[in-house]
Amino acid sequence: MDFIKLKIENKIAVMTLSRGKVNALNEQLVAELNDSFRQLEENPEVKAVILTGQGSFFSFGFDIPEFYDYSPEDFTRYLQNFTRFYTYLFAFPKPVIAAINGHAVAGGCMLATMADYRIMASGKAKISLNEIAFGSTVFAGSVDILKFCVGAHSAELILESGKMFSPDDALGMGLLDEVVPENELLDRANAVATEYAAKASAAFTDIKALLRREIVSGYIAREPDAIARFVDIWYSPAVRANLKKIEIRS
Repeated sequence: MDFIKLKIENKIAVMTLSRGKVNALNEQLVAELNDSFRQLEENPEVKAVILTGQGSFFSFGFDIPEFYDYSPEDFTRYLQNFTRFYTYLFAFPKPVIAAINGHAVAGGCMLATMADYRIMASGKAKISLNEIAFGSTVFAGSVDILKFCVGAHSAELILESGKMFSPDDALGMGLLDEVVPENELLDRANAVATEYAAKASAAFTDIKALLRREIVSGYIAREPDAIARFVDIWYSPAVRANLKKIEIRS
């Protein structure tokens, strides 16, 4: 794995996004995430997973400069893979704790919403589904899963405003479950993961499926149309002009 660091200790797996300074999502990173989670699903020694990032970003979201020169067909392929992965992660049969070490933006925030429990480091980092700020839309699954996390009205405020939320504001909206000092983040995530890991695995898996299966079945048929609309908007002249201005500094 080039962009994933994985450590397993005391039945807890810690998966760290490690792609440059901002952990931007591209095809390879999404593929590595998918492969890593599938390996952990099959490992009977792993009872819970912590997903975190290196540096000051959990994830910037999509690597927009890399995708800028993609053809619509190639970008559609990536979006299909990304949405398939987040559906898999949302339904992952073991507990997933997001230890949000820094900024979690757009696609990075989507990843965090797939977790069973979200803890963010206090400080200056922001969390946001800010696609509307540069003229983009979102996906059927990302909307339904956000509503599952925060409720319909808060989801509307988050998506339509595109606001960058502080950890405390995100906590108040239900986007986070806890906010802790940065130096306590991984210790607290490990404590939560340990609590989850101690639960009866078969019962946890079944309860999680009962809670989440209906959400997935509700959006899965709508996702292809949502991806098609996403691509149409993404390649519109106004959005292309906005995307061209976005830089990622390594």
